[in-house]
Amino acid sequence: MPDEIKIRAASENDAAAWDAYVLAHPHGTFFHRYGWKRLIESTYRYPGHYLLAERDGALCGVFPLGEIKHLLFGHSLVSVPFCVYGGVLANDDQAREALEVDATRLATDLGVDYLEARNQWPVRDDWLRKDGLYVTFRRAISEDHDANMNAIPRKQRAMVRKGIKAGLVGELDEGIDNLYLAYSESVRNLGTPVFPKAHFRAIRAEFGDDVDVVTVRHEGVVVASVMNYYFRDQVLPFYGGGVATARNLAANDFMYWEVMRRAVERDCRVFDFGRSKVDTGSYSFKKHWGFEPEPLNYEYHLVRASEMPDLNPNNPKYRLFINAWKKLPVGVSRAIGPWLARGLA
Repeated sequence: MPDEIKIRAASENDAAAWDAYVLAHPHGTFFHRYGWKRLIESTYRYPGHYLLAERDGALCGVFPLGEIKHLLFGHSLVSVPFCVYGGVLANDDQAREALEVDATRLATDLGVDYLEARNQWPVRDDWLRKDGLYVTFRRAISEDHDANMNAIPRKQRAMVRKGIKAGLVGELDEGIDNLYLAYSESVRNLGTPVFPKAHFRAIRAEFGDDVDVVTVRHEGVVVASVMNYYFRDQVLPFYGGGVATARNLAANDFMYWEVMRRAVERDCRVFDFGRSKVDTGSYSFKKHWGFEPEPLNYEYHLVRASEMPDLNPNNPKYRLFINAWKKLPVGVSRAIGPWLARGLA
């Protein structure tokens, strides 16, 4: 008879064991870390429901969940809010299924619209799955800088060298003001609300040296900046963007090269270019770097909803809003964007 699995809510006393489990698990990611619970609770006042499984008193699985409730975007239970990967980590199917059963029970008790697991791989065929929308881009990188440069396709490599010739300079940035300046302008141009400054401050405070910011300057002026996550031997540039002059200077191309170069010095051997929606500008940009898309398998258990959520810019009902947002002054978008962005977790 299989050993009994016990599911309970994780507490702060479990944080160290939780993170050790995530670090050791082959499918563990930066986004499974316990610190995200602290962040969503302290910064957004959203409840974190972090479930752990135990067998004979030993940890055998975790399921990080955040409860999002927003006037415009509904009520959901997500693994993990503000992150691109998530879902259950477990030793075996018995532990995984026990966690999923408990999570669906929790979703019903909370009365959410749906439960969303942001899996990298297919897990449950009996849940709805969003196919063909999101992909991720990952590739091994060498300890040799020349090899990494030569691995970039010729046209994109020329853009990196254009940025170098333009005299762009990359630096590690101790603050988040330059990041916010560049990123908020960049997402406004895409028609997307920006997160509050407190979001970026909280990430740096929570994860310490496992997060850095690389800022690019031209003649002393900030033109681009990106926040990067580090986990095991992987680097994931996450929040990045440039100001109006960045394009002509190839500043974004230079910036990602600078991140790659610095990551090698940190002994990173995997460059994770992160999530993109299929057939968007960021999708094409990453393909031009020679990265191949890998489908993400976001899976949904519906509770009160009758269909999967469709909170993406390709949805025709958001087109008018997106076009209007692109025309807002940047200062206005920074003022009102955070309230909207908290629902787009």
